[in-house]
Amino acid sequence: MPAKSNSIRYGSVAVAIHWLTAVMILMLLITGLLAAGQADQAAKLALLRAHIPIGVAVLLLTLLRIIWWLVADPRRPALPPDQPAWQRLVAKAVHPALYLIVLVSGASGIAILVHAGALPAILGGAALPDLSAEPAYTVHYLASRLMLGLLVLHVGAALYHQFIRRDHLLARMGLGPAA
Repeated sequence: MPAKSNSIRYGSVAVAIHWLTAVMILMLLITGLLAAGQADQAAKLALLRAHIPIGVAVLLLTLLRIIWWLVADPRRPALPPDQPAWQRLVAKAVHPALYLIVLVSGASGIAILVHAGALPAILGGAALPDLSAEPAYTVHYLASRLMLGLLVLHVGAALYHQFIRRDHLLARMGLGPAA
């Protein structure tokens, strides 16, 4: 698979970033939801110590992906030609919305840590402040729920294309042969 995208498939760089980011976002949602519902401070700290570096990695990967597309690989595979206009519109809205939500989530997560002074606790040796009292926590919370909804829509659409329309859309992202 070539590094850059063409009219049929995404390039290996975009595919690698996509799947790595997808796995990491799943890990973020799990650790974030578990940490938010955790009463035990030691367990909450352990979850946050996993959540934070993964979140930073997702933020950096997303920025890399945006820069990659703007600078090195502006081509993208075309949407299926027989796709209804409303589906094209949703697809063109969901993808940038996912990037925006990742950026907002990352920025709000950093804001929570900085404003709450939580880094000493994350690094060890201090008590964890109440992160939910931070104004950016509400943004982070809402962004995570919106992310979850957009991901359900994104994955649902991919599965619909693959198994109902049978147009081999997942091949664009390196899964299976092209139609």
